Amino acid sequence: MNYRFHNLLGAPYRGGNAIISENSKLITPIGNRISITDLIKSETLTLPCESSSNISRIAVSPDGIFLITIDEKSRCHFINLRRRVVLHRMTMKKPVSAIKFSPDGGLIAFGVGKLVQIWQSPGFRKEFFPFQLIRTFADCDDTVTALDWSPDSNYLLVGSKDLTVRLLFLKKIRGGYKPFLFLGHRESIVGVFFGIDKKSGKVCRVYTISRNCFIFTWNYIESEDSNNADDLQGKISDPPSPGTPEKNPSGVSTEIVVSGAYGNVRKKKDFNDTVDNVEGNVRKRKDFNDTVDNVEGEIEFRLHKGKWELLKKDNFAQTPAKLTACDYHRGLDLVVVGFSNGVFGLYQMPDFVCLHSLSISREKITTACFNDLGNWLTLGCARLGQLLVWEWRSESYILKQQGHYFDVNCVAYSPDSQLLATGADDNKIKVWTVTSGFCFVTFSEHTNAVTALHFMAGNNSLLSASLDGTVRAWDLFRYRNFRTFTTPQSRQFVSLASDQSGEVICAGTLDSFEIFVWSMKTGRLLDILSGHEGPVHGLMFSPTTAILASSSWDKTVRLWDVFDGKGAVETFPHTHDVLTVVYRPDGKQLACSTLEGNIHFWDPLDGVLMHTIEGRRDIAGGRLMTDRRSAANSSSGKFFTSLCYSADGSYILAGGSSKYICMYCVADQVLLRRFQVTHNLSLDGVLDFLNSKKMTEAGPLELIDDDNSDVEEGINRQTRGKLGYDLPGSMPNQGRPVIRTKCLRIAPTGRNWAAATTEGVLIYSIDESFVFDPTDLDMDVTPEAVDAALSEDQPKRALLLSLRLNEDSLIKKCIITVKPADVPAVASSIPLRYLQRLIEALADLLENSPHLEFILSWCQELSKAHGHSIQQNSRSLLPALRSLQKAITRLHQDLADTCSSNEYLLRYLCSTGTKS
Repeated sequence: MNYRFHNLLGAPYRGGNAIISENSKLITPIGNRISITDLIKSETLTLPCESSSNISRIAVSPDGIFLITIDEKSRCHFINLRRRVVLHRMTMKKPVSAIKFSPDGGLIAFGVGKLVQIWQSPGFRKEFFPFQLIRTFADCDDTVTALDWSPDSNYLLVGSKDLTVRLLFLKKIRGGYKPFLFLGHRESIVGVFFGIDKKSGKVCRVYTISRNCFIFTWNYIESEDSNNADDLQGKISDPPSPGTPEKNPSGVSTEIVVSGAYGNVRKKKDFNDTVDNVEGNVRKRKDFNDTVDNVEGEIEFRLHKGKWELLKKDNFAQTPAKLTACDYHRGLDLVVVGFSNGVFGLYQMPDFVCLHSLSISREKITTACFNDLGNWLTLGCARLGQLLVWEWRSESYILKQQGHYFDVNCVAYSPDSQLLATGADDNKIKVWTVTSGFCFVTFSEHTNAVTALHFMAGNNSLLSASLDGTVRAWDLFRYRNFRTFTTPQSRQFVSLASDQSGEVICAGTLDSFEIFVWSMKTGRLLDILSGHEGPVHGLMFSPTTAILASSSWDKTVRLWDVFDGKGAVETFPHTHDVLTVVYRPDGKQLACSTLEGNIHFWDPLDGVLMHTIEGRRDIAGGRLMTDRRSAANSSSGKFFTSLCYSADGSYILAGGSSKYICMYCVADQVLLRRFQVTHNLSLDGVLDFLNSKKMTEAGPLELIDDDNSDVEEGINRQTRGKLGYDLPGSMPNQGRPVIRTKCLRIAPTGRNWAAATTEGVLIYSIDESFVFDPTDLDMDVTPEAVDAALSEDQPKRALLLSLRLNEDSLIKKCIITVKPADVPAVASSIPLRYLQRLIEALADLLENSPHLEFILSWCQELSKAHGHSIQQNSRSLLPALRSLQKAITRLHQDLADTCSSNEYLLRYLCSTGTKS
């Protein structure tokens, strides 16, 4: 199946800096991926490209086309945001602590250790090495922490840990030039910003913000000789490559006049950076490191020639907290600052008037930024996974998202595939909208880790089981816990199931090895099923009968008749511990995974073993830092802890404590595809072979805590802890996250599936638009034949040809071109074997086409003509029918909301009209 990565849920933000591009697109790093949130459409997507480790810094070009990312291993990706592809890659020699595009988009400033490097921005063209190093400044005595460009892209403010801020001039000057130093800070610099005069548009002040909650305001005084000619170097003018951002938007004349010993000489710059002496036939080559004497009018406003004075310094009064994030908006002259105690403040400069001061959490704020208009503030807290977009004028939230604090244990799809519920070790349950990627409700009544989730058939309620000894039922209309199921003695629940009618709830325990049965209506405990001799980690009701299947670590799978109360109907013995059990959607097959890495398929009606898949070698892969054996010889993680059948039961997904998720064909017992969850080297268990150079006598180099002791804990370091119910000693790698898949679920529509992993909840969706998979190909079945049939006004023949060709765009085109009066005749002529493809196309059109009534009439006529056939083949058509139901339900909700709002608006207008 052609599944590809679609989105990442459960972790809106995990560290690094967030930025807003094009005034409404929020770009945030999530581990080694990039997430883009459209704040107007309320949709989020994750780029398919991955970095080799967690991303620490990002920067976007002024036009919003290019994105540059830096990960913890100092590897740089240059990404085209429109096409969502990586254009160029580069590795820096030292860790990058700051990065910023110049306002004209032609240059990029990197803070690489103590150095400031100026690189030329690559364009769209594919080159062997498109990055070109223009200049390197080695003036700082410690790590660079902050950068800011002047509006004309000629000056650069650099703040570092040596408590100073330097004003760097990009051009070289004859006789040398020492950068101006802004001194007086007592702790490292967090932010540096140029302030401009609103009337003239020139730089008039500089703001420097230090970690000890002080902001210094520096005023610029223009000296008399600042407008005189001095020794400057001319600007470079490289030929623009197609699509490359213009490097000098103001424009520099390619013809300059230079005063020399021979009088005024007219010199011309060509595209090879040469200077021709027109009168004397003298040719002189220039590069960026050379200088040209007495160039007048190159730079009108020279900041390095004027004087800077300290106007004032102000204290944010948040001691003992430290200032951890800040941003400045030049147009509104506003400064936003975030502190280590979770407080942020908004200040009007240069008068230092506090407009807002609020607290969003008790953890440190790790990112703060403005949008282009300055009306939205973005604040992020890496430790809590919290991301906020706040409109400060109206004091309202534009976006408020928070991920799970610890790993996600379980996921569950709603019956219509529109919602996805997640439960985690942080005792919380979150419900997400799959299409937008947003969490709209969080339940936090559980007091211990949530281990299992199950949606009821009506799509309006959700069940959850937890280690706190309760099973709770949640109302998704009123967002409340309307029923709680408990036991006489406290138990730890690890599995959950409900029958098709929703009247009986069953939960398996970790400690007492029992299965408890409750009534949904009354909440009373009906029965306790005993017989297992180990933890019951798998429970599932048969989709067609009232038989309950349970799997346990006692090496058995048992079938129970819950309603008759006869106890265990049948027992399927195994040679190893059984980890999970699932039913096929038609109820005629049972699959379970064992500790030896096998998947066993049973016939629940006859009680015989049908076949076995040996998946031990398929899931094996990845070596932990502390493993003494290689990945091939290690026995840990070579088994499946989660199984899930597809909607039609033709294939099965399997995942476990490994970096791989395997997809098997049930009929042929072969591996169809193997998905690698992540390539993030910041997680443990991704590499198959470890680098022996990083192994020391004290253990692996990456697990040795060699941080500076004078660094305040929790300020500069962002770590992700892990809390679970594993046995003591199960985290020998000091809490370093280990890649694993805890839960797998396929959507009832079969169009996507979710995996709860260490990285978050990964959503994979099927994409058939790029796959050529004809169903009945012939010499006459071509796209040209379809177009010819449409031009001859033969919609029936055109639609049949497009269905035989199985081309998504052609099928939709033929559906739209059918006249409304001809829909009944064309719908009745569709053969049965093409019904599934046609229903899938109609479901897709309902979500994306404006012709709603026309598509609904197609659905109605198709149901009238083929109702009996659809009922007879309901199993094979079930995924397509659920996709259609999902589209119709979503459309009905949107129209109902629109109609109700219009109705209230008309009532209001009528009432005001009568009063006046």
